[in-house]
Amino acid sequence: MTKRMPARAGLSVHATGREKLKGHIAMLLFAVLIAGSFSFGGLAARTMEAEPLTLWRYLMTIVVMAALAFGVFKVPLALPKQAWRFLLLGGLIALYMLTMFWALEFTSPIATGAVFTLMPLMSAGFALPVLGQRTRPGVLAGLLIAAAGAVWVIFRGNIDAILAFDVGTGEMIFFAGVICHALYVPLIRRFDRGEPAVAFGFWVTVGAALWLIPPGIRGLVETDFSALPLAVYAAVTYLAVVTTAGTFLLLQYASMRLPASKVLGYGYLTPSFIILLEGLLGHGWASPQVALGALITACGLALMAFLPD
Repeated sequence: MTKRMPARAGLSVHATGREKLKGHIAMLLFAVLIAGSFSFGGLAARTMEAEPLTLWRYLMTIVVMAALAFGVFKVPLALPKQAWRFLLLGGLIALYMLTMFWALEFTSPIATGAVFTLMPLMSAGFALPVLGQRTRPGVLAGLLIAAAGAVWVIFRGNIDAILAFDVGTGEMIFFAGVICHALYVPLIRRFDRGEPAVAFGFWVTVGAALWLIPPGIRGLVETDFSALPLAVYAAVTYLAVVTTAGTFLLLQYASMRLPASKVLGYGYLTPSFIILLEGLLGHGWASPQVALGALITACGLALMAFLPD
């Protein structure tokens, strides 16, 4: 087990090569799980409004995280010190989740996906004032290459579609949420006080739920759950257990071993994994032009991963 570094330490500079590799593997799995959530999230969003839907998934996540932290891992149940940390982190994640659903009322998933690709670069920018991390030119180049490939994949290799991209209300709404998520990643490291990852995740989830109760509780109480199709329950369960609880633990794990810029860089793989999953599900395979974009993204991430931190 590696020695825990101080909260403002320089991250992966102090981690062993094996620990860094584990961090990269965790983020690969993170991208796969996030990709799988898009179809489930779209299904649930067509049935419920954003506020009660997001609150419902976080209430379920609290139960899952509590079972993991206090049941499986036997973490002592006690109020955390400096609880404001979790209220702040929870607020950032809650706002990100809400803006994603709000944005889809005005724009398409393709447009929001394009805005999402700004997150790693913004996270690298936040890492400097929050953690004192400076992104090396080579790592920045890798991020830019991966971003170019991700945009190509999102717009399916259609240059006219890329040039016609129009920034509207939905894009601006989601951009605010992306800023929150970009700030969230380096703050995980900044606010670490030595708590087990599962306990940290539980309290962040509680913090998010507290922010979501005012806008979402009325709609949740008024929901006729007996009228909801079984697919919605499956979708919310996936979002709560896999997307929220599972990806948080992976993000927490990787954030303690890799710089913020490298951690969120794996988000660029999400569009490629979505296309791969769609093909495996029999919904058709991507064109060679789109596959080329996925290859460019992979090359950019490979460059970023193997360069010094």
